[in-house]
Amino acid sequence: MKKSRKLTALLLAGAMTLALASCGNNSTPPANSGGQSQPNQGSASSSKQDPPDPADDANLTPTQKIIKEAEGMSLEELAKKAIEESNGKMFYGVGNSSRGKSALPLFIDYLKTIDPSYNMEFEWQQPKNNKIFDQLTADSLKDTGTFAMTLIQDGNQIESKMVQTGILDTFVPKEWAEANGTTADAYEGYLALQTLNKVFMYNNTGSKSYDNCWDFVAEGEHGLYMDIDSEIVGKNFLYMLTRDDYAAWLKEAFNALSAGEQAYFQPTIKAMESEAADLGLGADGAYSLAWIKLWVESYNAQTDDGPICNTLVDKSATDQFGLLVYSKLRSVEESSSVSVNNIDVAAYNDGYTGIGGYGYCHYLFVTDNSPLPWTACAFIAYMTETVDGFSAWGKDMGGYSSNPTVAEGTEAQYGHSKGGMAEDGTTVQFEAKNDRGYEWWTTNGKLVLEDPAYCASVSFTVGSWIEMLTKYSA
Repeated sequence: MKKSRKLTALLLAGAMTLALASCGNNSTPPANSGGQSQPNQGSASSSKQDPPDPADDANLTPTQKIIKEAEGMSLEELAKKAIEESNGKMFYGVGNSSRGKSALPLFIDYLKTIDPSYNMEFEWQQPKNNKIFDQLTADSLKDTGTFAMTLIQDGNQIESKMVQTGILDTFVPKEWAEANGTTADAYEGYLALQTLNKVFMYNNTGSKSYDNCWDFVAEGEHGLYMDIDSEIVGKNFLYMLTRDDYAAWLKEAFNALSAGEQAYFQPTIKAMESEAADLGLGADGAYSLAWIKLWVESYNAQTDDGPICNTLVDKSATDQFGLLVYSKLRSVEESSSVSVNNIDVAAYNDGYTGIGGYGYCHYLFVTDNSPLPWTACAFIAYMTETVDGFSAWGKDMGGYSSNPTVAEGTEAQYGHSKGGMAEDGTTVQFEAKNDRGYEWWTTNGKLVLEDPAYCASVSFTVGSWIEMLTKYSA
């Protein structure tokens, strides 16, 4: 459990902001790897920047005391607490994913298996335009809040606006921790429901192919991408590219280009050397800044990933590409002009070099002034410890449960690794829909994973530099 007192947290947050203003952060934690345990989906968060744990329970808020107790309880034990607390009451949740609304009825049905008389009304809100942080901040000013819990993305703002200020508390379910070979006390970081990936895809109806991540920022290319000011996790992706390990990936991919291709990029890389030094980046920082600069100044900004997918799978979109949520392929309706077979997932192609996309998490938190903290903990445990609880998200490829047991059960139920197979089970019908899985994407697929701590540490420095770039205007 991440423990924080609001006053202390506010002071620490202010101190951190001043520190970030005066220097960059060049720390390089190990890259998250699918070969490691699943908590790496969320454990790269800023546990070392969180307010220090209180010396004893007397310093915990009422909700934090409940969380501490709840972290030693099984799902069934939590369910009984939830039934006692919320039977006949109203539960309000808020999140970046609308599917919380689908998960809550399943949770209620689960509680009814323990007590058939149980009943709870609920409302799930999904604020638009990144307003979830304002909504949670306003709600935190009440002695008892409206929202019991939240499912939220954007590790950078979660760290700086929600955790450091004591608005949100992390609850680590006992059986989730056990499945990951850890304990609530030992686990560091936020609790991730899942990691989602956005991957490079291109229309293959023409002669053009993309076999290196630098091809996406080559002369004349204009990838379809949700604007970084409308979906902030896209900006976190750019922040992450400046971390030493990911910068090394970009340099490695550059070295794999032909001499002629390198010649196009070298002036930009050279020009970024002084910028990288000023920003306190590592030895390969110039490669990161060059890629970021070329990307921001060339991508064709879109409002949502759905329309990007609809464009790319049409045979008329010859030689176009995008960086978009992988799961969008699931909803493509085949026709004479539209097909998943009209696109390639770049990283799946033999010989592809460099980053294949980026991954970010949906995190689960209990609000520190939660009106129903036991029920919030039980709901969080249900979503992270059972296949049914994760099923609202589990039906999609490209969304990976942070619980390896749930991930295995989800794959057994939905067969995402064979999502492109024909009904005979042996013939590949849609190669792009055969999800390689979390482990593959975070190793061979070179998925860039969001690290909230690192994003928060460079949001002032690298973030200000990105704001100075001139976006492409189609």
